[in-house]
Amino acid sequence: MSAAREYGLDDDFEWPRPPEGGWTADDLDRLPNLPPHTELIDGSLILVSPQTRFHLRAIRLLEYALLSQAPDAYDVDREFSVMLDRRNRPEPDVLVYRADADTGPHQTWHHSDVVVLAVEVVSADSVERDREIKPRKYAAAGIPHYWRVEESEGLPVVYTYELDRSTDTYVITGIHHDRLKLTVPFPLTIELNALNRRPPVALPPEPPDPQA
Repeated sequence: MSAAREYGLDDDFEWPRPPEGGWTADDLDRLPNLPPHTELIDGSLILVSPQTRFHLRAIRLLEYALLSQAPDAYDVDREFSVMLDRRNRPEPDVLVYRADADTGPHQTWHHSDVVVLAVEVVSADSVERDREIKPRKYAAAGIPHYWRVEESEGLPVVYTYELDRSTDTYVITGIHHDRLKLTVPFPLTIELNALNRRPPVALPPEPPDPQA
């Protein structure tokens, strides 16, 4: 089976040929038929492999935990791209950003200036990107916090980093098993061994009793 057919395209489909100097961040919004979650790194298009169950559930766990504990000044998105510069537009698995940066329902990316935390869940095909390339680029762009999530015996292990602004590089602040408890970028606690539990869903408030 051809790669084109695997993405639901005809065998005659021709993949986009990069222009001289490579693609730009704005091209991601204009190129037709790109597979979902295509990223731009150093002017090259990066296609991602299908998600594993661990990858999907780790994203879900962190997204719900961050949403439930983030102050009102912040919001949380999953698998949403970040504009680092003209030639780099990666897509963190989860990100925390300033809530006032929401420009509406047709927004397709956040600028790195508004991102507080970028999270990457490592996959078999993203080891080098998530351990080396992306943290270096996120740090250079000034994103204050970075988490790298690895799988160990079916559960997430979270490596947390904070930006050293004097060198524009990340410094590791912890390796977290079972429970992640931090005070930055805001106080939060995440039970990492709850990976396979259903997240709690709040019931809607009961309507007021008209007889009261």
